[in-house]
Amino acid sequence: MLTPKKEYKKITTNSLQEMKQNGEKISMLTAYDYTLAKIVDGAGIDIILVGDSASNVMAGHETTLPITLNEIIYHASSVVRAINRCLVVVDMPFGSYQGNSKEALFNAVRIMKETGGHSVKLEGGSEIIESIERILTAGIPVMGHLGLTPQSIYKFGTYTVRAKEEEEAEKLIADARLLEKTGCFAIVLEKVPAKLAKKVAESVSIPIIGIGAGPNVDGQVLVLHDMLGMTHEFNPRFLRRYLNLFKDITRAVKSYVSDVKSNDFPNEKEQY
Repeated sequence: MLTPKKEYKKITTNSLQEMKQNGEKISMLTAYDYTLAKIVDGAGIDIILVGDSASNVMAGHETTLPITLNEIIYHASSVVRAINRCLVVVDMPFGSYQGNSKEALFNAVRIMKETGGHSVKLEGGSEIIESIERILTAGIPVMGHLGLTPQSIYKFGTYTVRAKEEEEAEKLIADARLLEKTGCFAIVLEKVPAKLAKKVAESVSIPIIGIGAGPNVDGQVLVLHDMLGMTHEFNPRFLRRYLNLFKDITRAVKSYVSDVKSNDFPNEKEQY
């Protein structure tokens, strides 16, 4: 029997742990700017991820790799100024934590000090454990990310589902347990078979947030612009579009252009 839903005035890493224990699903979306973050937070989201997906969504890059630490800090500080309730997780961009744990700590401290964010997210398991350990020593909460890790896209060569083979699936489970043991407060699990995701969620006591990982995890995350239908060329199976803003915004802009050209805008009530 599930515990009655608890009302949280402020979401913390402890809140997320309670949600998992109580069987309450965790909601998570990306945001990259003040205006949309304010709307998302006000609507009751639990976690905002300032994702390196801003590289694709906001800057038009093909991958997440080009976004810089300074750019992530800019987006995250804009988001933090907008929120009252949710937990803000900031992606550490490619090159800011791999291979040098001292540099990883320095960059994580920069993110926390310059953005006001609440935590950072790193992609990978055993390969980056030294960086995670060093960041945690500074008291900075860390969210892990396993499965499809977009910063490693050139290694994978494809955005296809990960861990379909037994060897990779076993490593994924082992990495999830390692991240929990090291001290991560949650893990994003991207694009893995639903049965495996369920097994991972049952194997650890920290929340598992899925994207393309089926329903039997502790929460879900989507890219806001995909969920709102602002993007229209990206159509993975796991994406549910709750609006079609691409169509609506296009229609609105066309109407504005038409009204300006015909001198219908501004009218007498829209002038001083």
